Amino acid sequence: MKTELTHADIMDMAAYSEQRREMRQALTERKKHRRMEVGPFATFYFENWDTMWHQVHEMLFIEKGGEAQIADELTAYNPLIPNGAELIATVMFEIDDPIRRANALGRLGGVEDTMFIKVGGMQVDAVPEADVDRTTADGKASSVQFVHFPFTPDQIAAFRDPGSQAILGIGHENYAHMAVMADATRAALAEDFA
Repeated sequence: MKTELTHADIMDMAAYSEQRREMRQALTERKKHRRMEVGPFATFYFENWDTMWHQVHEMLFIEKGGEAQIADELTAYNPLIPNGAELIATVMFEIDDPIRRANALGRLGGVEDTMFIKVGGMQVDAVPEADVDRTTADGKASSVQFVHFPFTPDQIAAFRDPGSQAILGIGHENYAHMAVMADATRAALAEDFA
């Protein structure tokens, strides 16, 4: 299990460009069990080495910053690769209507501190990405959040146990929702543990 992207992992952009379509299709297939909706408009996208490898390559492909851009992308995306004892998610509040979105996000300040996974009678509380401020001083939440779920060995064992149920949730006073994790999703995410 890889926990860090290095310069050696970066493909030549000409080669990436030639294989981009096939790589995107393969990643889409792998990602379908790493996505979970919680409530009417929150979606958790669980990240790993593969998703971040693709993200870095997409940024390099789109921005065309070349060699000078690589270090910045590795610095930005390596913190979103699980370390072997955690799950990491990009959480998106997806509301198409701009007025509805502004109203909803304006009432969700601090939502990043209320996310959790329950498994085997234990709760794993989310820890927001340290270097990113996701709630403004006036209490408005960002539509994109980055959270880590640090697991203990007992919590990892419970998560891997097919007999126990895993629940992903948000406990914010203005957005309290939970969803049961499908077996296929839990099996895919269990691969993130060392």
